[in-house]
Amino acid sequence: MARKGENIYHRKDGRWEGRYIKVRENGKAKYGYVFARTYSAAKKKLQEVRTEWKNNCRRREWEKTTLKAVSMRWLEDAKTFCKESTVAKYRDFLQCYILPQLGSTQLDNLSTERLQEFLSTSLFSGGADGQGLSTRTVSEILCILKGIRKYALNQGYAVGFFTDSLTLKQKKKEPRIFNEWETKRLRSYLLEHRTECNLGILLCLETGLRLGEICALRWSDISFDERKLIVRRTAQRIRCEAGSTGAKTKIVVTSPKSDSSNRAIPLPDSLCSFLASFRKGKGFLLTGCEHIMEPRSLQRRFKRVLKDSGIPDANFHALRHTFATRGVAAGFDVNATWRKCGKGAIRRQNRRQTPKREDLSHH
Repeated sequence: MARKGENIYHRKDGRWEGRYIKVRENGKAKYGYVFARTYSAAKKKLQEVRTEWKNNCRRREWEKTTLKAVSMRWLEDAKTFCKESTVAKYRDFLQCYILPQLGSTQLDNLSTERLQEFLSTSLFSGGADGQGLSTRTVSEILCILKGIRKYALNQGYAVGFFTDSLTLKQKKKEPRIFNEWETKRLRSYLLEHRTECNLGILLCLETGLRLGEICALRWSDISFDERKLIVRRTAQRIRCEAGSTGAKTKIVVTSPKSDSSNRAIPLPDSLCSFLASFRKGKGFLLTGCEHIMEPRSLQRRFKRVLKDSGIPDANFHALRHTFATRGVAAGFDVNATWRKCGKGAIRRQNRRQTPKREDLSHH
């Protein structure tokens, strides 16, 4: 009779026999066998052969595993600890850049050299127009490949490539920064044409807010008594998962991109006065109601403002670059001041060190 749950039997010839399931076909188990003179020896042999059989099965699975198959499992796993917008970004990068080139390659056959060639090609001739992807985009691709490799190894898959030795040949691109004339001209135009959208653009120029942050900013996030605004959330449009019903994309409002992006920004008195003239309830700042403004709509209006004011074209993020450049030129380090001095000192230092600007309240 077998020991309970062990499938080890004492045979009539005096030997001990251990059985293990090798495979199931049409729901029926097929067994393998081991034999030994003692029960303990049979138990040890059975444990060893079961482990070896599982390894052989996994090894056969490795041979059939493609980068696409593991990538989809990694992406599914990411849903448990990443924001919806982050998962959507990973999915887009996989579908647009990685899987069309490497998806059908077996994971254990994908070499480091092949990956290096793929990254270099993407950098210099990738993209729909063949003009090459930005260094930032290719860096994101590399980060995703590192995540997939780590996941695959943790799950016991054989991986044929390493990522530590992969490098990117940087393509330097100077950020667009508005010069002094452009900054003055832009500010004057925004003050002369008072709309909620222009208010948002001006606020980004004066505080360095990101596009998604200004779209998600509510009037309740601004404290006129303390002369500050609090960044708590960001908005962006993401692609819906394939197979979902309804629209192909949607807007999501989530926490900012990193912990440090949750921050308080001091406001000069003149900017507070200008904001007060638009002040409404507790809705979104750009709309005055519970309907959020589409980030792409604000981008288009920003482009129109530049054209109407005679300023050469720039992307919306140039406002943030310009704010940071002006702050550095004035010797003002927001992060260091916040850590050392606290809120009150930041307001005082902001008034002393921020570059002299037009009095917004006079317009």
